[in-house]
Amino acid sequence: MQQGFESSRHGSGAGTLVTAKGDQPLSTLERAWVLDELARSGYLLLRGFAPSIEQFSELVQSVCTRTTLDPAREFSEGKTVQKVDLGTDAVGLHVEHGTNPLTPDLTWFMCESAARLGSQTTVCDGYRVWEQLTEQTKQRFLEQDIVYSRNISEEAWRALTSSLLDGAKRNDEITVDDLIGLAKLFGEDKLQIRANDDGSIHYVYKVPAAHPTLFGDRLSFANSILGPSYHYEKPRITFANDEEIPQEVIAEIEKVTADLTEDLDWQDGDVAIVDNTRVMHGRRAIQDAGRRKIYVALGYVDDRR
Repeated sequence: MQQGFESSRHGSGAGTLVTAKGDQPLSTLERAWVLDELARSGYLLLRGFAPSIEQFSELVQSVCTRTTLDPAREFSEGKTVQKVDLGTDAVGLHVEHGTNPLTPDLTWFMCESAARLGSQTTVCDGYRVWEQLTEQTKQRFLEQDIVYSRNISEEAWRALTSSLLDGAKRNDEITVDDLIGLAKLFGEDKLQIRANDDGSIHYVYKVPAAHPTLFGDRLSFANSILGPSYHYEKPRITFANDEEIPQEVIAEIEKVTADLTEDLDWQDGDVAIVDNTRVMHGRRAIQDAGRRKIYVALGYVDDRR
């Protein structure tokens, strides 16, 4: 353990609570230590550091080799940190950007102001989920990938493409061909895009429901089968052969994940770092929307691939 911090188990799984001893800044955390702890724990809850948004952003950029964005969210600090809250309903477990191939390695949260009641962020370790699923269900997901398909508005796909092109073109100069060209980098068997008459696009994305993680080959059931659709049209989710996922399979996933889900009971100044390739996250219903203020950042760790 790095000097100046104490670590303890968080919840019933492998998660870790890291508590600052005294007035320690986030910058004291070393990149190698953060990544090693994430490899073991899946997620870290950092408490007692009392960071600013700027300090949070600096930690994200010190650990991640690059960051990404969600064009449907509002920026709060440069091009790294965004506001997370939208709506007050509970949000199902999901992998951030799990419905498209731009899935980040790490999802970061900073709680500037915690709700007085409920409103917890939830986390669920995909390693543990995969272990608890029945052999029959595991075999279904080993035999076939899952497919997400939906429409994305013109405003959203233009903003995303502009970001991926590092601002080489203005939003109004970007064409669907630019996005299709980027999609080919992922393989046409994995991602297909077509233009709609109203300026939106329709995409189809194929990916395993259980897969290796950022830190190893062990399979994790980490996906967005149960996930939200606040920012975008709800996707259609099927097996690769276009077969609907049976309701009894969905029910089994819901039961197993409910039994294994941990709550992050936010305190002011808390930071959470989640291995987005292993651990799904969600949210309990927000009961104190006026006070709850949480920020999110998304990043990649290319040198750990």
